[in-house]
Amino acid sequence: MSSRYARQETLWGTSTQQRLRASTVAVIGAGGLGSPALLYLAGAGVGRILLFDDDLVSLSNLHRQVIHSTATVGQPKTESAAAALNALNPECTVEQFSRLTPDTALAQLRGADLIIDGTDNFYSRHLASWAAHELGIPHVWASLLGYDAQLTVFHSGHGPVYEDLFPTDPQVPSCSQAGVMGPVVGVAGSALAVEALKLLTGIGTPLIGTLGYYDSLAGTWEYIPVRAGGATPARPDNPTDVREIPEDATLIDVRTAPERATSLIPGSQHLPLDEILAGHNPPLNSEDLAVLYCASGLRSAQAVEALRARGFSNVYSLRGGIDAWQEHISELETEAAAAHRGDLETISLEELEAECGVED
Repeated sequence: MSSRYARQETLWGTSTQQRLRASTVAVIGAGGLGSPALLYLAGAGVGRILLFDDDLVSLSNLHRQVIHSTATVGQPKTESAAAALNALNPECTVEQFSRLTPDTALAQLRGADLIIDGTDNFYSRHLASWAAHELGIPHVWASLLGYDAQLTVFHSGHGPVYEDLFPTDPQVPSCSQAGVMGPVVGVAGSALAVEALKLLTGIGTPLIGTLGYYDSLAGTWEYIPVRAGGATPARPDNPTDVREIPEDATLIDVRTAPERATSLIPGSQHLPLDEILAGHNPPLNSEDLAVLYCASGLRSAQAVEALRARGFSNVYSLRGGIDAWQEHISELETEAAAAHRGDLETISLEELEAECGVED
């Protein structure tokens, strides 16, 4: 018995520990939910982790994304998380992927025993649901807002799938809009790891067909039965990434007028979602390229669906919405400031004197 795993091997024995060593877990998202899940899975002795995230470590997220540190701000989250996991348990192999897409998902996830969904947007959740359905593996999911969290295990053919619980995407604000308490994210992320370990080891009863609801202010968990409704996860379309908006695309803001008054993407047009759903069309030809955006990508995806049904074949939703755009601008400003500091650090005394007009 290895001293590293001695306390948990006492619970489930050497053969179960060896099963963990031979297991592969895919974790989508190295943020608030993924952070504790990753740490506990690597610490428990999971042999291989497939880690997906295309974001950078941000200072404003450290209060809940505990796998990262101030020293890794600006680094890719996958690199920061992989380094932390290697420091915790070098016996765990971590494979890094910048992004999961419909074109690559099945090949990259093949061989995983389950998917942990630590994402914060509906597109990625539908993608995880579709991939889990196609591969026949469990989809361990949690979401949170403010002081509350939800948790369940989806498993196509054995219980509900994500689309059974959410036939249409709910209109809820993102964490950046509504705020979130860090420890609540930690509770939910740790619970994700518990469900994963139950599935991998065969102990206990996974939350298949049961939704756990955590109210942190009351300190209570409530469990709600969820039934399979016959939904079949569909392959989602690729949204447009903020870094890849074509120069010739028309940008259309589908938020409300008060939202647009607070912030907007320069050069964008305005057509609120409720007007689109009421039948109003943007001033485009049916083949014109347009990228629609909202706060987080939810309403723009609805608008795209409505417009495509009316023959606009070349309209797309901006992944992450204006939140992603603002984060991208912040990243560019940070990179520019870092580059400027680097220039100052390497400037010679003579160059500095010349720059400042200093004479002998």
